[in-house]
Amino acid sequence: MLTNYLVLILYLGILLIIGVAAARQVKDIKDYYVGGKRLSYWVVAFSSRATGSSAWVLLGLSGMGAIWGVFAYWVVLGTVSGVAISWFVMGKPFKRLTDQFDSITIPDYLESRFQATSPRIRLVAALALTFFVTIYVSAQIDATGTAFESFLGWNYYLGAVVGFIIVVLYMSFGGFIAVAWSDVFQGGVMLLGLVLLPLVMLTQMSGSLSQEIRAVDADLLSAWGPGGFSALNLAKIVGFVMIGLGFLGSPQLFVRFMSIRREAEIDRGKWVSVVLTFTMNFSAVSIGILGRALFTSAGDDPTQVLGNGGQEVLLYAAGQLLPAVIGSFYIAAVLSAIMSTIDSLLVVASSAVSRDLYQKVYNPSLSDQHLSAFSTKVTLLLSVISLGLALAVAYFSPTRTIFWFVIFGWSGIAATFCPMMSLSLCWTKYTEQGALASMVTGFLSVPFFKFVLPQWEAIAPYLVNMAELFPSFILSLLAGYIVSIRRHL
Repeated sequence: MLTNYLVLILYLGILLIIGVAAARQVKDIKDYYVGGKRLSYWVVAFSSRATGSSAWVLLGLSGMGAIWGVFAYWVVLGTVSGVAISWFVMGKPFKRLTDQFDSITIPDYLESRFQATSPRIRLVAALALTFFVTIYVSAQIDATGTAFESFLGWNYYLGAVVGFIIVVLYMSFGGFIAVAWSDVFQGGVMLLGLVLLPLVMLTQMSGSLSQEIRAVDADLLSAWGPGGFSALNLAKIVGFVMIGLGFLGSPQLFVRFMSIRREAEIDRGKWVSVVLTFTMNFSAVSIGILGRALFTSAGDDPTQVLGNGGQEVLLYAAGQLLPAVIGSFYIAAVLSAIMSTIDSLLVVASSAVSRDLYQKVYNPSLSDQHLSAFSTKVTLLLSVISLGLALAVAYFSPTRTIFWFVIFGWSGIAATFCPMMSLSLCWTKYTEQGALASMVTGFLSVPFFKFVLPQWEAIAPYLVNMAELFPSFILSLLAGYIVSIRRHL
């Protein structure tokens, strides 16, 4: 236990040093929100992957591997495809336009792209961002409590509060620069941890890997899911693959394209980002599958050994198979996944409230110097709200899983922004009214498909398996297209 605490103190000390060093680089509001638009492709690629991974990769996705087996690799296909499209197709046009408009937030870009004559589009974008980002951050804080509880035996609620305090401390020093630099460090920790553990687990196999997995549950080797191909399994495959839609314009990821110093560097960063995504996500699912084979037997309930949703499989494997010093490293790996996402989301949400709502809509005379101080206060307020939501969900829904908690927030951000961002970059006839229709439709569709339509028994199983992102995304696209076309008729 002493080793765990020493590793944790070292990890947190590095984050605080990064925060203090980054604070010296922050000279104006552009530095605080987008790192002065001078970050290298390595920093941007690692930062985007660390942010996009979050707790759902190390805990949620590894848990899916433990429960679903190779069926969970469909998520890997979806995420890698989404990251590739965002970097290879959307990154350069977006960077070019945001530099042309001198945008430092997503609502800045939208207002300039559509030559908006009123603050409506900025207002809708900022409110939607704040709402779903708060949910997403609360899911990460929830994962922080779970990590401290599993590794150190702390009370869940104490762990969640401590994790919250750590993030707020180091990011309040240096804004986006602190976030980006810390993401490079944390992304490296995550990558090393995800690559190392499956290799160690493979050395523990006494026979053929496929035979050992089949002996536990033959369905774990089925790419079509339990029982083989079926309409329900096909719906789940669609849902898994379409998780990648969330990379096609999510503000917390696309703000990285704004921050890169030159458009040409996106050509280098795209390969780094795609390779990192594949390696990390493939490794996470593999850890789950190997953990199921190593630590459970035929007929066992995996949740009794590997936690709710199998999401403690990585922690369990590290504790069982690695020396204490190395095993303690996984405390840092899991916390890296969580905190690298919390800090990025809070910067995005803070900019939405401080700049896009307060300064641009309600108080245009506010100077950037005063805005920086105001942003710090907003960041703290949003952090406290997210903490309260996380603790409330933990209390009222003890059977929740990190993966599906995160996916709801991810889906909300994705359905609200990604169809609109995609159309804004590839369709010249897309209008401001169409963009508003896309955002509002996406925003409302996620809770509708999550909570309302599943009450219809005839289609409920298919909707539950497919999840809410894909149908919400399609409706948002259609709404934007129809409203824009009508304006041109």
